[in-house]
Amino acid sequence: ILSGLEDGDLLLLAGRPGHGKTKLGLRLLLDAARDGRKALMFTLEFTEQQTRKHLKSLEADGGNIVDGIQIFTSDQISADYIIRHMSGLEPGTVAVVDYLQLLDQQRTKPMLSEQLQALGEFAQTTGVILGFISQIDRSFETKGKRLPDIGDVRLPNFVDLGLFSKACFLHNGEVQLQDVA
Repeated sequence: ILSGLEDGDLLLLAGRPGHGKTKLGLRLLLDAARDGRKALMFTLEFTEQQTRKHLKSLEADGGNIVDGIQIFTSDQISADYIIRHMSGLEPGTVAVVDYLQLLDQQRTKPMLSEQLQALGEFAQTTGVILGFISQIDRSFETKGKRLPDIGDVRLPNFVDLGLFSKACFLHNGEVQLQDVA
């Protein structure tokens, strides 16, 4: 997936539970670190220890690439938090946010649409690549489609998904990276 991304991209990694979206996000970080890029994980779902354990299980060569990946697990993770921790990082830096819908969980944080807008502007201005793990609505499974699409993303509140430049949809072991039009 890394080779299909450009500096400033906002990437959506979306699938139903258990179809590998978190694993794909972690592989993206490992690939970025192997490529000599700075790699960061912002997770509202896992502890740092759990995240490192998952990363180590994916690290094929048994090296220490995982140690270079920065992991943030604060309940304060939001657009402002991410921007603050990524300011000054070089273009091509890759960060994964686990996961999109949780950015909207605390009422003290701005609405998800505002946060995504701010993060999109930040990515475009700085050239960092931001990937967001996202849930797909369960109704997808009744539609008879092979893969979910942008219309199947589960959103607690309105978000302009056109802010994403790329999307990667997963289902039953199949992965498809596409431009968001």
